[in-house]
Amino acid sequence: MRIAFYGSSLLSSYWNGAATYYRGLLSELAKLGHAITFYEPDAFDRQANRDIEPPAWARVVVYPATEEGRRAAVAEASHADVVVKASGVGVFDDELLRETMAASRPGAIRVFCDVDAPATLAALRAHPDHPLHVALRRLDLVMTYGGGDPVVAAYTGFGAARCVPVYNALDPACHNPVAPDPAFAGDLNFLANRLPDREARVETFFFSAAARLPHRRFLLGGAGWHDKPMPGNVRAIGHVPTAAHNAFNCSALAVLNVARDSMAENGFSPATRVFEAAGAGCCIITDAWRGIELFLQPDEEIVVARDGQDVADHLAALTGPRARAIGERARARIMAEHTYARRARLVDALLRETLARKCESVAA
Repeated sequence: MRIAFYGSSLLSSYWNGAATYYRGLLSELAKLGHAITFYEPDAFDRQANRDIEPPAWARVVVYPATEEGRRAAVAEASHADVVVKASGVGVFDDELLRETMAASRPGAIRVFCDVDAPATLAALRAHPDHPLHVALRRLDLVMTYGGGDPVVAAYTGFGAARCVPVYNALDPACHNPVAPDPAFAGDLNFLANRLPDREARVETFFFSAAARLPHRRFLLGGAGWHDKPMPGNVRAIGHVPTAAHNAFNCSALAVLNVARDSMAENGFSPATRVFEAAGAGCCIITDAWRGIELFLQPDEEIVVARDGQDVADHLAALTGPRARAIGERARARIMAEHTYARRARLVDALLRETLARKCESVAA
């Protein structure tokens, strides 16, 4: 099928945590025979901070972040068999949702891909006039990259015809064990952009842990932290390109995962970084959230912390051999159950089922 995908960016992970999700899922869909066109706006300096050039498996259209640029990109939706609007494009989100669905041809499959479902659902509850309320009546499918049964129930309650979680996963070709890099050396490494709905949890789980262990090394990667007050044993290095994620993860005794507020509250929402770090064979310490065991087994394949004191205690007790054993078990679990190849087969089946239902409806 010809898939037109309107998202934040395929080419750049700069202020764009969904980049590796899009790359992993869409590259595997291309292997299954789908023709991918990805539409992304030239916004937020992402094109000046590309991690990759346009890949062979997708046509990438970078359009000006203007009214004219948007209209030109939207017009191409009429040629697709599947039209996907992702959340969090960052510019013209409401217009893109409304206009891409309107531009799609009658027989096309219309999909909303929500990369932050708990936050989107909170907005739907708070704003009865939210454009997605209207759009849901025209959509064939909602895909979310997290959320589990609570998100499915919420979306169907708002009128979605079907909602299916398509979780983050691992692309083994991109994320795997590598040799440590002294530039990323640390006892606990943490990679995340500074966002309002994550910052308080980062203070709790990362900065407070660092303050409790003043003689241990804490490395912070991600954009936006340059003016944040932090303990003296925290080294902030700014944006880390995706090509350096393996070295960033493999150069620490352990890596930390901290969920955003809404994802932690909802649960069942593992971040992309969890799969990247597990794929690199790293020991992960994560904040606690419901559903972790669906992906990695606590104490065996991942270490779970309730607060900064827990993080500090876990790190203080962690030895090199135990960290390696946890990382190896995590990698084996993720490789067996949570790759993008598996996710793509799920999406392929969903699209074919949806197309069959639409054809049956027209025939009736």
